[in-house]
Amino acid sequence: MTGNVGWTTAKMAASSSAGRVLTLCKQFQNVLRISSAINTQHCTANLTKYQSHLYREKSPLVSLSRFSPTSSVGQCRALHTTISKRGLDEFFDLPENWGESTVKSGAPWTAKQLRTKSNEDLHKLWYVLLKEKNMLLTLEQEARRQRVQMPSPERLRKVERSLIRLETVVNERETALRLLQTGQEKGRPGAWRRNIFGYVYWYRFKEYAIPWYMNRRYKRKRFYTPHFVQPHIRLRIEKHLREKARKANLEKQTQAKLKEKFPQMKVPAS
Repeated sequence: MTGNVGWTTAKMAASSSAGRVLTLCKQFQNVLRISSAINTQHCTANLTKYQSHLYREKSPLVSLSRFSPTSSVGQCRALHTTISKRGLDEFFDLPENWGESTVKSGAPWTAKQLRTKSNEDLHKLWYVLLKEKNMLLTLEQEARRQRVQMPSPERLRKVERSLIRLETVVNERETALRLLQTGQEKGRPGAWRRNIFGYVYWYRFKEYAIPWYMNRRYKRKRFYTPHFVQPHIRLRIEKHLREKARKANLEKQTQAKLKEKFPQMKVPAS
């Protein structure tokens, strides 16, 4: 009986010592795993910093994508930009055009040509024309400062016409899309109304917190013309027509005097 108890006690002591050894081994393995992971992350971060430094030195147009330390180090993407220039060179004309009295330029963009372009192309073209306009305005200001003639000033008018036509085409597309979606021609719905002085204007609808028949501010607005204003409307129209006829007669007299003084001058068609 005593031998059996001793044998059991020895067996329990051996098992407890083996369990302690196994626990120590697991703890040591966890420590090695954590330290190796920390070293791996540290090495990956250092390599990322070094590689980003090399990319910045080689090309300013390449930047590393932001990624976690567990991802691959070789991930990178390029920044697609316009032509790289240093300083304020974008605000000045090309060096080969410096000192020239005339600079060759093409015709402005027509609305027919712009209607064939996609929305993405129109977006890009808008910024190209905007940069060209800023450059020409800088050139005009510099020529004015030096009191010299700006080379080929018609380029600025061509760019402005192209911008106006591009904006017109974009507005046409927005109006067509709005008509298909909502049936409204204007971005903000409204109606043509006449005020108390007889003028017709476009009234844009608004939202109010209370009904119109309870809104005193809305009731103060007069969307009609009284009967006693009608004679004044006729007098106003008559005054406008007289001023228009007076300007036309003055222009004819001026052209006749110039024709009499300069017979070789071509009279513009009326």
